[in-house]
Amino acid sequence: MGEGGGFGKTILFGEHFVVYGLPAIASALGNTTTAKVEKADVKGYELIDNRLESPGYKVAKKEEYEKLIENVINFMGVKEGIRITLGGKLVAASGVGASAACAASLARAINDEFQMDWDNDKINAAAYEGEKGPHGTPSGIDNTAAVFGGLIRFKKNLEGGPNTIEKMQIKAPVEIVLADSGKTSSTKEVVGDVRTLKEANPTEIDPVFEEYEKLAEEAKQALLDYDLQKFGELMNKNHELLQKITVSCEELDAMVLTAREAGAIGAKLTGTGRGGLMQALTPGVELQEKVAKALEEKGFTVIRTKIGGA
Repeated sequence: MGEGGGFGKTILFGEHFVVYGLPAIASALGNTTTAKVEKADVKGYELIDNRLESPGYKVAKKEEYEKLIENVINFMGVKEGIRITLGGKLVAASGVGASAACAASLARAINDEFQMDWDNDKINAAAYEGEKGPHGTPSGIDNTAAVFGGLIRFKKNLEGGPNTIEKMQIKAPVEIVLADSGKTSSTKEVVGDVRTLKEANPTEIDPVFEEYEKLAEEAKQALLDYDLQKFGELMNKNHELLQKITVSCEELDAMVLTAREAGAIGAKLTGTGRGGLMQALTPGVELQEKVAKALEEKGFTVIRTKIGGA
């Protein structure tokens, strides 16, 4: 039996903007999706999905995951029937890179079962192919974080060449809180809506992208300087820009406000938007717990975790 894992992730800066070649910063999460693969007397594959999930996520994403799995299997040239068992501690939800973690873990498990001896770059290529199922034309940041882990600065090469992947190191990991809106959204649909908005209203939307590009450079430097106050302020500004391109929603905005009122240094949506997750920068266990409890009191499910780890 082959086994593999893929990291969850949170995008600190750059969701949606990264699709257009602007830099993004992402951090892997400690929780992972695991996959086990074994040869089986079945046609194609059989799936046993034991992952934890945000309510309704698996049903809503069923067709997308079917395409994801088919893409990975075909890319890796698997001709035999296989049984796939998914598990792990990463809760499948919009905003934590659940599909990328699945694709990475599946690619690693296939590699292990069939003794293909693929390195991380090839595993990443397979995971990227899998990501085309849910995302159509993915940026590549989710699968890169899922495969390599750590803290990365990512920039998509719009000409089709290698993407820029810069591994970042900060002084110490930082506590954050992730909160789940309880809503699931379609990445492909939301990315398409942003593209339509940008093409239809260039005089209004292009300046938003220009402002983000400056913001991203400031965020990188603030993180490297470990200036968490500045980084949090920039997160708040990033959320405002995401609101302008219509990818936030009432639930996300409510969670952001609750987190800030409870003392979070910064808070913004993370991932696709229009549902999924919000993240709050909460350095120190005491502040993390305070913000987490404030969100829980409002009925939101939260995850206490850290960014910037190995």
